[in-house]
Amino acid sequence: MRANELNYILKTMLDSQEDVSDLIMTVGKPLQVESSGELVKVGIEPDIERLTPFQSEMITLNLVGGMRRLTEDLLRSGSCDSSYFVPGSARFRVNLFSQRGNFSCVLRKLTTEIPTLEQLKLPPIFADKIAKEKTGLVLVTGSTGSGKSTTLAALLNYINETKSVHVVTLEDPVEFVHPQKKATFNQREMGTDFDAFSSGLRAALRQAPKVILVGEMRDRITVELGLSAAETGHLVMSTLHTIDAGQTINRILGMFDTDEQEQVRLRLADTLRWIVCQRLAPRVGGGRKALLEIMGASLRTKDSIVQGEAEGRSFYEIIEASAMLGWCHFDMACVEAYKEGAITEENAALFCTKKGVVSRLIDRLKTERGEATEATDELKLREDTSSKPASSSNGGPKPVGGGSPMKLKLK
Repeated sequence: MRANELNYILKTMLDSQEDVSDLIMTVGKPLQVESSGELVKVGIEPDIERLTPFQSEMITLNLVGGMRRLTEDLLRSGSCDSSYFVPGSARFRVNLFSQRGNFSCVLRKLTTEIPTLEQLKLPPIFADKIAKEKTGLVLVTGSTGSGKSTTLAALLNYINETKSVHVVTLEDPVEFVHPQKKATFNQREMGTDFDAFSSGLRAALRQAPKVILVGEMRDRITVELGLSAAETGHLVMSTLHTIDAGQTINRILGMFDTDEQEQVRLRLADTLRWIVCQRLAPRVGGGRKALLEIMGASLRTKDSIVQGEAEGRSFYEIIEASAMLGWCHFDMACVEAYKEGAITEENAALFCTKKGVVSRLIDRLKTERGEATEATDELKLREDTSSKPASSSNGGPKPVGGGSPMKLKLK
């Protein structure tokens, strides 16, 4: 397989749907793309009904491109990460991996246009507070494909347009190429410019940056260096694969030994500025809606980080009490998205944290609108049942006293 043949396949897969986020190639399945959260088969000439082991291996070798590092990673650890560019079409973040002796490929489409906070319709707190931080740690978390990199790119773009500072990014791979505007950007790619996030971050401390972007906090060493950078006057932005603010804190603490956690709690309480967690829910009418959980730094959050969560000082309760500051948890975000008509009631219950809380809030909202709720439907059903006249099993009037009909005796 030649490079132009691979480019033809990738371009055909991209053009098959309007909203393509991922390209997936697996042995035994046809070519597939993920569009609006669902996998869709791709038709191509000549037709590929089921990808063969030989075809997947040829695609993998072309994506590796003869790079020794990638080949060694793939053979040693069973997977490798790289990037790929289709001229005139798109850039991809590539993950190649083996499964049951065969190779599979997943390519994430990278947007070339730098998003803005306004385009993403992010809350005002991003521009007013988060992007204006001078030092500390800002974490954007969520599952794979939840838009963490896009949110960070919008934050960095705002900094690029408003601050004259030096920004160093450590990425795997570089996803959004930031132009040189008011800020000065140096974007480094793992495998090409540095060998690991920990070594890249250690080097970044000697490169006089004001803002450091770490693509992912993958291990203890990276977290420790990130805390050190935040403590020494840098603004450190990074991502974690966690589902909410509380789990983010626990994940970081879990990277350290028990006897170290007390000291890490103190350091984290001093350096943490914001945690933004993201979930993407199907939008009514197509596309996806970003649901955000936002928690900042306060005396209460610092106390909960140091002492641990307890009744009355859980991160959920702290966020809810600070709603006037622009903070919100997922339940608040789900109800607000439902109120706007962006997501359905079913998806609000699916993507929230506490279903009982969200169900009650949605029922209250429906009542205010004069709409029927599950509670009113059940009450109406009970009223209809109680208003029907009692009848016997054969359809006739039920005898008084509940006994059987009296039989006449013939003499």
